[in-house]
Amino acid sequence: MLRHYEALGLVRPSGRTEGGYRAYGSDDIRRIFHIESLRSLGLSLREVGRALDDPAFAPSELVGDLIARTRERIAAETDLLRRLHRIGAAEPADWADVLQTVALLQALGSDSAGRRQRAALSTVAESPVPVEALAEAALTETDPNVAGALRWALARAGAGGLARLVRGLDAPEAAVRERAVQAIAELTDETATSVLQDCLTSADVVVRRGAALALGARGGAAAVPTLIDMIVEEANDVDAADCLSTLAEDPALTERIATGLVDRLTAGAAGSAAVGDGIAGSSALGGGIAGSPARRRLTQALAGIPGDRTTQALVRLAEDDDRGVALTATYLLRLRGHGDRP
Repeated sequence: MLRHYEALGLVRPSGRTEGGYRAYGSDDIRRIFHIESLRSLGLSLREVGRALDDPAFAPSELVGDLIARTRERIAAETDLLRRLHRIGAAEPADWADVLQTVALLQALGSDSAGRRQRAALSTVAESPVPVEALAEAALTETDPNVAGALRWALARAGAGGLARLVRGLDAPEAAVRERAVQAIAELTDETATSVLQDCLTSADVVVRRGAALALGARGGAAAVPTLIDMIVEEANDVDAADCLSTLAEDPALTERIATGLVDRLTAGAAGSAAVGDGIAGSSALGGGIAGSPARRRLTQALAGIPGDRTTQALVRLAEDDDRGVALTATYLLRLRGHGDRP
């Protein structure tokens, strides 16, 4: 090392011993330590020489460059570590499996949306599959076609990527949280269902709504309040109403859903005792949800809810002060066989 430093002109011995060995004085030793200290910061030997010998060489700019280079190196090493973990998680049986997984990871990271989509679709036939890599790609994918292919692949790969998707629910970016709940919604195992139930209390309204639609399709009664909120707020209200209609096919939920819709129609109105009975006069029904469009959507949602409670509410709504609500209720009563004057 000292011979190399001498060849580069970084340090020269003060002299030679009688035996021909290099002799270094205290100043030489100090300079050697300075060289080693600067090398420990990541400086090249050329930069070390400039730092020690060029009075005009400013450290601030170089330190900034060193910070940038170090960050790039850390990012590269982190990416390598991530890829190695994914290859290990796929449990390759031989080097052919390793190479296949590497090729798939490269395709998932391609700039071409078409190549990413083909990679996602190919995973069903490939073995082993880096499921966590699929989950990571699903959280970051912005192309809707590729995103759909990734969710499809994840659903068929099982619950191996669920942990990564759950972490995505806490991501600072709203778009990532939305993608996470969309991907979890396509997993059908009990653990995913439990995660979706927890999502109903999320502070993120998009996560709550996505979880409610998924749970509603699975017969989850816990989704009913959020589904009704979605109808009021006109957020995927048609899908929410369809979910409520499906849930209402269960006799154990019919009364609960009808009560929830009627209560929202009459919320805040006078005559709360009548609301409790599921029957209210037109004045009470007219004083509920602020804004006629929301009340009309709630009335329309009653179309898919069977039972006497719904019919009684429609009878009162047919005389509502809001003409749109009244006409909708009258039409629904006709469909139920109650004629023009129920």
